[in-house]
Amino acid sequence: MRPGMNLRDDPRNRELNRDLGLDGRLSEQSQRMMNRDGSFNVKRHGLGWRRSIHLYHVLLTMSWPRFFVLILCGYLFVNVVFAMGYLLCGPGALAGGEAPDWAGRFVNAFFFSVQTVATIGYGKMTPEGVAANLLVAIEALLGLLGFALGTGLLFARFSRPSAHVVFSRGAVIAPYRGGRTLMFRIANGRSNELTDVSAVVTVGRLAEVGGRMIRKFDALRLERDRIVFFSLQWVLVHPIDRASPLAGMTEEQFRASKLEVFVLLTAMDETFSQVVHTRTSYRFDEIDWGAKFRDVHSAGSDGALRLDVSRLDETETVVLPEGDAWPQG
Repeated sequence: MRPGMNLRDDPRNRELNRDLGLDGRLSEQSQRMMNRDGSFNVKRHGLGWRRSIHLYHVLLTMSWPRFFVLILCGYLFVNVVFAMGYLLCGPGALAGGEAPDWAGRFVNAFFFSVQTVATIGYGKMTPEGVAANLLVAIEALLGLLGFALGTGLLFARFSRPSAHVVFSRGAVIAPYRGGRTLMFRIANGRSNELTDVSAVVTVGRLAEVGGRMIRKFDALRLERDRIVFFSLQWVLVHPIDRASPLAGMTEEQFRASKLEVFVLLTAMDETFSQVVHTRTSYRFDEIDWGAKFRDVHSAGSDGALRLDVSRLDETETVVLPEGDAWPQG
C-alpha cells in the first residue's frame, strides 16, 4: 500500500471486500448461495448439540404454526407426565379422582394436572399424602415459570420488528433510455411506513482463475440506491453500460457463469422506530430477457392512487436494443 493511501482504497482490500464475507470455499460452489427467503445454503457442524442448540432463537424465529404446535405439544406432554406421577402415588393420591378402571383414573389425574398447572383449583379433586402434595408443589412452580416464559416469548415475537418487503419473483433485462438494464421491483407488504430505504445489490458469477472455477463478486451501481419514502413500488435499475460488470454478457453467458444477484435492503420502520433488514437473490434462470414490468398503479373512485401488489410479477415482452451500452452524455 502506498504511503498516504487509505486502507479501504487499497486495491487488494477492495478485491477482498467483494466476496460479501461468503469465503472462497462457498464461492467455489456452483449451487445457489442465497435462497429467495434470504437464508444461505450453509449448514454448520462440529459444535456439539449443547453449543449448537439456541432454543430462544429457534422459538423466536420459527413460523407461527410451528410455534403454537410446539407449545401445545409441550403443554400436553407436561400434563401427561404429571398425570402418570399422580397415578404412581397410589389409588388414594387424588381424593375425588377415583374411578373403576386405570383409564378413568388417568383421565381424572390428567385434568387435575391441567387445573394445577393453570392454578385453577376447582376443589372437586384434592391431593392426599406427602408424595401427591410434593408433585402439586413442583407442578405449580413449573406452571408459573412456563406461563411466564410463554408470555414473554409471545410478546417478543409480536414486538420483534421485521420487514415484509415483497420482491418480484423474477428480474428482467429490459430496454431503458436507449440501452439495457437489469431491473427488479419491490413493494411494502404491510400498511405501515418504511422510510430511508437503501439497497445494496451485488452480482456473483463463476469465472476461471488459475485453472479453477471461483465465484467473483462485483457491486452493481444502481440508478437510485436510496429513497426517503416507500409508499409505492420501487423499481431498482442497474444500467448495463460500459462500466457495468454485466456489459457484453449474453443470456447464455448468464447461465454458463451461474450468475446470481444478491439484494440487501435496509429501512427504518416507523412503527418500532428501528432499523429492519431483508434480503433475497435472483439466479440466472429467474432473470427474464426482453421483458419489462407492467404498471400496477390505478386511480380509485375516491381519487386515491391504488397499488396492486398482487400484480408485482406481471411483465410483458419487449424488443431489446442492439448492444447494451447506454448513450453517453
